Amino acid sequence: MPPAKKGKAKAHKPLSVPSPKPDQTTIFPSCIRSVPPSSVAITIHAKPGSKMASITGFDDEALGVQIDAPAKDGEANAALLEYMSSVLGVRRRQVSIGAGSKSRDKVVIVEEVTLQNVFDTLDKVSKCN
Repeated sequence: MPPAKKGKAKAHKPLSVPSPKPDQTTIFPSCIRSVPPSSVAITIHAKPGSKMASITGFDDEALGVQIDAPAKDGEANAALLEYMSSVLGVRRRQVSIGAGSKSRDKVVIVEEVTLQNVFDTLDKVSKCN
């Protein structure tokens, strides 16, 4: 085994972590996020086959949504998009599934809305239930 190298040990600088800037992104849960230029992505945990459509929870991980349609032949996806457009007060064509069309965990994209508007609406609706 070769002897250890002699000489000055290099001093390691501690990594500086930038402090978060006080902007709008720090007040929103991580389940909703802005998608440039003017869209918002919402992470949803869908629960198909319920008696009625409603929002069951709103936290950092996902927005819980019960859907009153079975999970077959895309019926629950269509009902979810229809329900989300009515809750958010946007046209049906502004709402689409970005990921997870065959999963309970989905990402729904809402076009031509602001992050603040989506947050305020979902917060208000989730507190009513």
